[in-house]
Amino acid sequence: MKNFSSWLIAMFAFMFWGFRLVGTTLYSIGIDFMFVPSNMTMEIALLFITFICICFFIKRKLLASTIYLFAHFLYYGPAFYGNMMSIIDGTFDSSMAMTVLFNFFGLILPIAAEFDVLLDKGRKLNPTDKKTDWFYKNKDYDRKLDERADKNNYRTL
Repeated sequence: MKNFSSWLIAMFAFMFWGFRLVGTTLYSIGIDFMFVPSNMTMEIALLFITFICICFFIKRKLLASTIYLFAHFLYYGPAFYGNMMSIIDGTFDSSMAMTVLFNFFGLILPIAAEFDVLLDKGRKLNPTDKKTDWFYKNKDYDRKLDERADKNNYRTL
């Protein structure tokens, strides 16, 4: 992860995960927080899946970012769609605003992570580093070194 955008996406994903973890914990205790999990069992499962996927997303694994995308779309997608329909119908109230915001971030972060891994995949497989490529990818230097090594005339006693 050489890009600043990759680090930002990973940091925001961890912060969102931590925020959801705190919110779910407080909701299970009975303390009101900014949002209410729509399904407590799915929320806990999503927290575990998200943590594992973010760790592998940092390692630039495409499968992890795809699982992260699908899991979040399955959980946040229907809720976000329902909230958008309530806005269109005019039944939206101010208490739903934070839920819409969290659902929106729950959908945007995996999309950004997926695009980041897809766009960065080629650079991680064949990275170019001008400081070391002249040595490691220079066949002429290898041939000169081999010829020079074969002409050693050291005597052993």
